[in-house]
Amino acid sequence: MRHLSRRSLLAATTTAAAVSAGTPAAAAGTGAGATPHPAPRRLRTGFDQLAASGYALLEGDRVGIVTNPTGITRDARHIVDVMHVDDRVNLTAVFGPEHGFRGTAQAGGSEGRHDDPATGLPVYDTYLKSGQPLADIFTASGVDTVVFDIQDVGARFYTYIWTLYDCMEAARLAGRRFVVLDRPNPVTGRGAYGPVLHKEFATFVGREPIAQAHGMTVAELARLFNTEFLTAPVPLDTVRMSGWRRSDFHDASGLPWVPPSPNMPTADTALVYSGTCLFEGTNLSEGRGTTRPFELLGAEGVDRRWAAEAEQLGLPGVHFREAYFAPTFSKFQGKTVGGVQVHVHDRAAYDPVRTGIALLVTARRAWSGFAWRPDNWIDRLTGSTQVRTMIDAGASADEVVAGWRDELAAFRRVRKEYLLYR
Repeated sequence: MRHLSRRSLLAATTTAAAVSAGTPAAAAGTGAGATPHPAPRRLRTGFDQLAASGYALLEGDRVGIVTNPTGITRDARHIVDVMHVDDRVNLTAVFGPEHGFRGTAQAGGSEGRHDDPATGLPVYDTYLKSGQPLADIFTASGVDTVVFDIQDVGARFYTYIWTLYDCMEAARLAGRRFVVLDRPNPVTGRGAYGPVLHKEFATFVGREPIAQAHGMTVAELARLFNTEFLTAPVPLDTVRMSGWRRSDFHDASGLPWVPPSPNMPTADTALVYSGTCLFEGTNLSEGRGTTRPFELLGAEGVDRRWAAEAEQLGLPGVHFREAYFAPTFSKFQGKTVGGVQVHVHDRAAYDPVRTGIALLVTARRAWSGFAWRPDNWIDRLTGSTQVRTMIDAGASADEVVAGWRDELAAFRRVRKEYLLYR
């Protein structure tokens, strides 16, 4: 695979907290409206494991935590609120990512530097900060250890994993230790899918060459980042979960779903996101401003022909319905547009990235007004020019998917070395 180094971990320490496996349960179950979902097992997150140990891993340290509204316990209390009142841990700072620590900001925004009204803790803004400027924030905060606990959704262009990456690098520069508290990948960790980023297309929606749907947890990604991509390793501890299996979808966890960002309202959204987010790189709406972002796609002038053509492909696990909607913000605000709604009926068979590519191909064929965003943002999302140029040349969805086969196989081989769960 291109650009992957094979540096050893060297001085970094990677501690996986000792856990016992949860009781296995079948991962069978399908999307909304189909067969019942499996009964949740008793899953314990990385935070649950850390708290159960009396925060032994953090003993004697001044602790700062990178988190957002998804950093919650099973009974929906925020972990910052829990740690703040617990004498066994010395929590002294919070670091907020995009959308903010308490989640008050929309896409592309953050909360800025402030004191948290609930705890009085200083909250530092990390959004769009990296390298030495972010290291200076860690230094100014006075913490000894930086902890990370944010729910990811499994897609390369969902920016919290790059907040993780940037914070790891900054902690290294600041001479701080880094601890990752693991949470489930809500769309399973069964495998990696889609194109692999080419380094020359690196941005905040993809810093390093990983697959579009990476199929990893944040702790697994941290291990991979530390060995493969950071300038030099950071002293790293990962606290793994118990009771999670790679085939588990979010509902098997029994955890509450908290939207990690305003346009990720449900776990169903996360299921389709790694494919349909590609429509951000086109002139069609990706459903922002509706109650079903990334499940509803459309534009003015699109009619039933798109849904019909997509349905004829017979893609596994999904149906496409002719749909009409009026976004309340973002593209086509206040206008009624036509398009499709993506209905996943068998999530175990569903391939979100292949589906997203198929929808791009059929949209271009069914609607004469189809266009890429003028800045070719699609190349940043897919990680190269390949998808755009092949679709423009008239390639089928299967031909486009075949174009990344070798680089995906190489990433899968590297990925396998960093997996923590069966």
